[in-house]
Amino acid sequence: MIFSLSELVHWLGLTTLEIWINLVSVTMFLILLILKVDNHYFSGHQDWWIVFLPLFVADGLNSYFCSIIFIRMYMEGMIKDAVLRALWSLILLLLIFIFKYFLCQKLSGQASLEYSEVLSPVFFLLQLIAIRACQLH
Repeated sequence: MIFSLSELVHWLGLTTLEIWINLVSVTMFLILLILKVDNHYFSGHQDWWIVFLPLFVADGLNSYFCSIIFIRMYMEGMIKDAVLRALWSLILLLLIFIFKYFLCQKLSGQASLEYSEVLSPVFFLLQLIAIRACQLH
């Protein structure tokens, strides 16, 4: 089943711009990942951080965008909605950032994490999205 854009915006709590930023960063990440796997340009263990750089930049841009939305909603008097959206965005961005950070550490050999530990933020995020999807209907 393919979800429509309005359903994704509603369930994930992301705007179209945030989804677009994430799609562009994932595309750049995949290009760098292909170059890393084929050993064309990246060969060291520290280069995993370079491969994940577009994803970290996207997190920074989304955080900046969410803070702008929070300030605008707060200034317009929608305090409760602003706080709820900011809290949801903060949790979402933090869990995704922790997952990427753990995965980068695991791949570069800086930490001896199990994959269950690396994926634990994703599991928690999926539970939160499921709860949010059930509450919206």
